Amino acid sequence: MRAVLKSNSKIKEGSDSGLEGSGTEFTREVVLKPAGYPLIGLIDDDPFIEDLELFEAYVREQWEGFEVRKGTYLFDRDLFKGFAYRVIDAKPDGLAIGPQTRILIAPSKDVVESATEKTNPSVLFDDIIGQSAAKKKCRLIERYLEDPESFGKWAPRNVLFYGPSGTGKTMLAKALAGKVKVPIIPIKATQLIGEFVGEGARQIHDLYERAEEMAPCIIFIDEIDAIALDRKFQELRGDVVEIVNALITEMDGLSDRKGVCTIGSTNRAQSLDSAVRSRFEEEIEFVLPDEHEIEQIIRSNFATFPLPVDPNFNVKNFAKEARGLSGRDLTDKILKTALHRAIIEDEKIVAAANFKEALAELKKSDPTSDCQRLYV
Repeated sequence: MRAVLKSNSKIKEGSDSGLEGSGTEFTREVVLKPAGYPLIGLIDDDPFIEDLELFEAYVREQWEGFEVRKGTYLFDRDLFKGFAYRVIDAKPDGLAIGPQTRILIAPSKDVVESATEKTNPSVLFDDIIGQSAAKKKCRLIERYLEDPESFGKWAPRNVLFYGPSGTGKTMLAKALAGKVKVPIIPIKATQLIGEFVGEGARQIHDLYERAEEMAPCIIFIDEIDAIALDRKFQELRGDVVEIVNALITEMDGLSDRKGVCTIGSTNRAQSLDSAVRSRFEEEIEFVLPDEHEIEQIIRSNFATFPLPVDPNFNVKNFAKEARGLSGRDLTDKILKTALHRAIIEDEKIVAAANFKEALAELKKSDPTSDCQRLYV
C-alpha cells in the first residue's frame, strides 16, 4: 500500500523555528531521490507524492535552513520518520534550503521505465535461424498473451530460457513480443541490485507493477543467475537474498497480475537456486547451431556486408570447421573480424583467408582449441 501525501489546503511556506544554516543566501533548486529506510521492514514502498507543490511546502517547513550538498541525505522527521531522501543535485551546492527553494523529485523507477520497450517489429521469428524446438514451445506464451483470460490458473506465467550464450534468447523474446504486439520490459538482473538496502526489492515490485499496468506484457530478465544463484552464494550479500525473496513472491502470483509473463534467461541453469527454478512452469532450451544453420547464418549476414565476399570461399566446408560456435560468435568474432581485416588492408573483397584466420584466432584463444568448451 502506497502512502499518499495530498491535501486541498496549502501549508504556509517557511518556518518559525531557528535556522540551522547561516547566512542569507539560499540554494535555488534541490533535486531529491527517495533512498529508503536505514532499516528494512518499516514500510512496503516509497511514499507516493501526488501534489508536488504541497510536498515542497512540507519539505521547507521541516528542512528550511538545512545546508544541502550533492550526495548527502535528508531524513523525514514527521509523516515518515527516518525515511531518507538523497540529494541528487543542488543549485548552488552547499547552501541552505530557503523559503523560495524549488524542490524536485527524481523518478524512483528509472531502471524499470527506461528499460521498457514497445513492440519491435524489426525483430522477427524469421530473423532467428534455427531454434525450431524453442520457437514451437513459444507458441504457448503467444497464445496466453493473445488471450490471458482463457488460461485461468493454467497460465504460463513464468518461463525459463536456458542455453549457451549468444544463441538468440533475447532475440526470441523480442520477436515474440513483436508477433503478439505487446510491450516487453527487458532488464539485466544486475540492474535490480540497488545501491541501498531494500532498494532492490522495491525495484522488483516496481517492475511487476509497471508490467501489470501495461498488460498483456513480457518481463524479460536477462542473466537471471546473477541474482538467483544457489542460496549459499546469495548469503554473501544480504541484499541479493531480499531481491530473490521479492522475485519469488511475484513469481508465485500472490498478487494476481493477469497477462504478465516472466521470461528468465540464463546460460547457467544448473547454478540457479532451486527455489527460483521451481517457479518456472516451462523451461525452453536453446542449442548451438548445427552445420546447416551455421551456413545459413553466414550467408544471411553476407547480404549486409559493405564489401563482396571472395566467390571461391567454400561456406559449406567452413561451417563444418565452425561447429560449436554460437550465432553471436559467428557474427561478432568471425564475420566482423574478417570484414574489418579486409577494410584495414584496403582489399576489394573479403578473402577466404580472412575468415579462416579469424576462426583460427578464436580457437587459439581457448587453451583446449575446442569451440565446444567455450560454453562449459
